[in-house]
Amino acid sequence: MLSQRPYLVPALYEWIVDNGWTPYILVNAGADGVDVPQPYVKDGRIVLNIAPSAVQALIVEKEYISFSARFGGTPIGLYVPMEAVMAVYAKENGQGMAFPEEEQEPTPPDQPSPPPSEGSGPADKPSKGKPSLKIVK
Repeated sequence: MLSQRPYLVPALYEWIVDNGWTPYILVNAGADGVDVPQPYVKDGRIVLNIAPSAVQALIVEKEYISFSARFGGTPIGLYVPMEAVMAVYAKENGQGMAFPEEEQEPTPPDQPSPPPSEGSGPADKPSKGKPSLKIVK
């Protein structure tokens, strides 16, 4: 299944702007492909104002968000892969949506299980991995 993020981020942005609020995005600045001004990154994250009045050349695509903004009076080009967007919300009231840091595609239930390793049996402890469901016929 495809990620919801590329569909929800543009919709939330439009909803926030249509209500006259200021759209902010919370970005994982350490994610692959992120190009943001590092002096403004705190705890590996950066909050960016993406209001039409605050940015130039805003592009919101399914794969990325890019725009130019001023930091300390200097225009800087920013690039944020959609996977790095952690939240979209309105500055004025906090309404919006947060996204999980990591999205993993579910494993189809009809894929065969790996063969059991030696020593695996009912007495072994279950793994602490992600729970899964099996189809029983």
